[in-house]
Amino acid sequence: MNRRSFLKARRTKKNAVSINTVSGRTSTGLNQYSGSWTKNEVVHLLKRTMFGAKLADIEYFSQKTMEQCVDELLTITSPMPDPPLKDYDTSATQQPDSDVDAGTTWVYSNNPDGDVGELRKASLKKWWIGLMVNQQRNVREKMTLFWHNHFVTEMASTQNALFAYKHHTLLRQNCMGNFKKLARAITIDSLMLVYQNGERNSKYAPDENFARELQELFTLGKENNPNYTEDDVKAAARVLTGWRNDEDANISYFDASRHDTGNKTFSSFYNNKTIQGKSGSTAGDEELDELINMIFSKGAEASRYIVKELYKWFVYYEVDQAAEENVIAPLAQMLQNYNWDIAPVLSALLKSEHFFDVMNQGCLIKSPADFIIGTCREMQLAFPQSSDYTSAYAVYAELLWQCGDMQQSIGDPPSVSGWPAYYQIPTFHEMWINNDTYPKRNQFTDTLVFIGYTTNNFLLKIDAVNFTKSLSNPGDPKMLIEDSLAILYRIQLSDTIKEQLKKEILLTGQTNDYYWTNAWNTYIANPTDMMAYETVHTRLNDLYKYLLALPEYQLS
Repeated sequence: MNRRSFLKARRTKKNAVSINTVSGRTSTGLNQYSGSWTKNEVVHLLKRTMFGAKLADIEYFSQKTMEQCVDELLTITSPMPDPPLKDYDTSATQQPDSDVDAGTTWVYSNNPDGDVGELRKASLKKWWIGLMVNQQRNVREKMTLFWHNHFVTEMASTQNALFAYKHHTLLRQNCMGNFKKLARAITIDSLMLVYQNGERNSKYAPDENFARELQELFTLGKENNPNYTEDDVKAAARVLTGWRNDEDANISYFDASRHDTGNKTFSSFYNNKTIQGKSGSTAGDEELDELINMIFSKGAEASRYIVKELYKWFVYYEVDQAAEENVIAPLAQMLQNYNWDIAPVLSALLKSEHFFDVMNQGCLIKSPADFIIGTCREMQLAFPQSSDYTSAYAVYAELLWQCGDMQQSIGDPPSVSGWPAYYQIPTFHEMWINNDTYPKRNQFTDTLVFIGYTTNNFLLKIDAVNFTKSLSNPGDPKMLIEDSLAILYRIQLSDTIKEQLKKEILLTGQTNDYYWTNAWNTYIANPTDMMAYETVHTRLNDLYKYLLALPEYQLS
C-alpha cells in the first residue's frame, strides 16, 4: 500500500442520504451527531483528541453519552503540571547551576551559561514527552501541540531555557482559551521575540519578520483576496518597535526610546486605518492593542483561517467545497459570535455529524508523536515511576529522539510555518510516510515487541501477554484479534486477513480454535510455568509485530 493508498482506504457508509448537492468527500455538516454510539465512535474521538486510545479510557468514555464525552474532553480541570526537573549534570560547565538540587525544578533559577541552558531545554523537551505519555483524559496535550505548530517557535533559537518554558506554559494555559488574546500574548512572548527578531525591532531598523508572520501565518493566512500588503507589513513592524527581552528577569518589556512614535497608516484592506503614533511607557501596549484589534476586525478572514487549521488538525487535511460551506463557514461565524473563544467552536466540531462521518474516520496518517506516544499508551507500556525521575527522563529522551528521527522534532519545528505535513499542498500528512520514515516506524514497533529499549537500567517494552489479558475474551482467538483491532485500528481488516492471522499465528497453522484456547488456558492455570508462558508469548509477539507493522496501523 503506497502513501496515497492510506488515504483511499475507506469504509463504505451504507444507505447514506445526501443533505445537499455541494461537491465534496462528504456532505455532512454541523448537525449534532445522532448515530450509533459504540466503541468505534469512542475510539475515533479519543484518537483525534488524545495520543492514542487506551483501553481504560475507551471503557471509561463508553459509559457516557457522546455529548458527555466531548464536554469532559474539552473541560480541563486538572491543574497545571509540576515543572521540569534537573535530570542533568552541570559540573563540567563554566557556571554550574549548583543552586538547583538534582531532582528539583530549575525554572526558578536564572543561569546565563549557554551549556546549562541547552541541558535545561533538553530537560524541558523530555518533560513535555512525559506529559503526553501520562496525559489526563482531556484535550490539553493535543491542543498544546496544535498551538506549538501554529504559533511556531524553535527552542534552538535561544539558550535561555526559561524563555522556552514560559512560552510553553503560555500555550498550555491558554490552549482552550481565546484566540485573539493568545495572539496578543504571543506577540510579546520572550521566545517569540527572539525567534522572530522582535527584540531587535527598533525605530532605527524596523524588522518585518514577526509583522509578516503575524498576518500571514498566525491570524489571516495568505489566501485571502484582497489581503494585507507589503506596506501593511512595514507599518505593523513600526507599531511593534521597542519590545525587548530582559535576560536577567526573563521577561519581555517595552523600551520607549526604541519605539517609532510616528503615525502608521494601513491599506484599504484595513479600511486605511491609521494607528496614531504614541510615546511614553504605555505606547507599546496601546499601539499593540490597536494593531490586534485592527487585524481581528477582519473577522471573516481571521476566523476562517484558524477554523481551517483546527479542522486540518482534528478532522482531515483538505478542506473541499462541501466542508468549506457546511463546516468551516458556520464555525467561523460561531467563533466571531463567541468573541474568539476556541472551546465552543471545537465543541460544535467534535459533536457534529461531520466529525463522526465514516469518511472522516481512519483518514489521517498519524504524526510521529501520535504514532510513538499512541503506541506506548495503547499497548499499555509500563513507564518508570515519577519518583525515579532519572529513569523516567531517560525513557522520555528515547521517545523524543524517535519523534525527531521520524521528522517531528518536538520543540523545534523546521520553520516558522511548522511541520510541512500540516500545510504542504497537496500531500499534507502523506509527507509523514516516506522511504525513510516508514521503515523507522516498523523498526520502532518491532523493537518494542521483541527486545525493547533499555535506558538507565529501565526496559521499555511491550508486554504482549499482559496487554492480551486486558481484552474481553483472550482465550477465544477470534475475539482476541477483534478486540485488539478495535483498539489499534481505524480501518477494518477483511475477514480473510483476520482468519489468516488467527490460523497462521495463534493456531500455528492448525485449523481448530482450541489450539490457541488450550494454550492460553494452560498458561492462565499455571502462570509460573515458563513453557506455557513462552507458548502464548511467542505467538502474541508475532501477532502484534504483524499488526503494528501494517500500513493500516498508520491511520488515525
